[in-house]
Amino acid sequence: MTPTAATPWQFTDSRGQLVTAPARPARIAAYIQAGATLYDHGLRPAGIFGSYHDGPAPDPAKAGSLPLSEVAYFGAGQALDPDAVLAAGIDLLVAVSYGGSAVYGMEPDTAKHLEQHIPTVVLDIGQGRSLSEVRDTFHALAESLGSTEPPEAAHALADAQAKLKSLISPTTPALLALSPADAADVHLARPHAWPDLRALTALGVPLLDPPPEGGANWSTVPWERAAGLAPQLVLADVRANAAPFEAGRIGPDVEVVPWNPELPASATAHTAFFESIAEALHEA
Repeated sequence: MTPTAATPWQFTDSRGQLVTAPARPARIAAYIQAGATLYDHGLRPAGIFGSYHDGPAPDPAKAGSLPLSEVAYFGAGQALDPDAVLAAGIDLLVAVSYGGSAVYGMEPDTAKHLEQHIPTVVLDIGQGRSLSEVRDTFHALAESLGSTEPPEAAHALADAQAKLKSLISPTTPALLALSPADAADVHLARPHAWPDLRALTALGVPLLDPPPEGGANWSTVPWERAAGLAPQLVLADVRANAAPFEAGRIGPDVEVVPWNPELPASATAHTAFFESIAEALHEA
């Protein structure tokens, strides 16, 4: 039975922790990606916060359809103001992690302080989770909070995936996912490290692997080395922390598809993502 506002509420998060509240939470503060996801499920958060990559204003690229003028912004990273969160009467905090239990984008002491005062759900969106698992987890949270995406959203997602899969052939050009660093270097995404990129691979979309050196998620190389991979299609990070992308740095005939590595985890957002890839492949 879905709890009502007058009955106790509980939800088991990705840490395996049972999060409880005396009544179904109504005033939610969430990491911006999580807030955008909940909004796609019909839940408008009372406030959002960013990560160390974000600044004094929310990043529109991460916000999805969130009406940013109607949602409080509590800051990002070290600038996140826990007192403002507490003063806002928040009764549920929704955070994300990239594996493990550490809250992403928040000082550990801040996360600990807030969790002592506010029920906190932490959802894993890292490489250990598939895109559908991440989406299903957020869907379950939204249902527990009394809302969900309309049924047609799931149908649209299935149609978008089927259309994309139908476009794949032996001559399909390989995609290169990247995030511009500066004038000299570019971060190349490792396809296995990102749930959305793994989902493309599962549908048959070929993605280029970056050089092996570097971190778990990215390989940072000079632009010339990235150009040497000769991609025809590029997924370019559009978040505010990414440098502007100049297509000529990769090649003269490269088609660019905007990419948000922190895509809202909803059927609505995932449908738009798959449709954008399908359109690019159709025109390639």
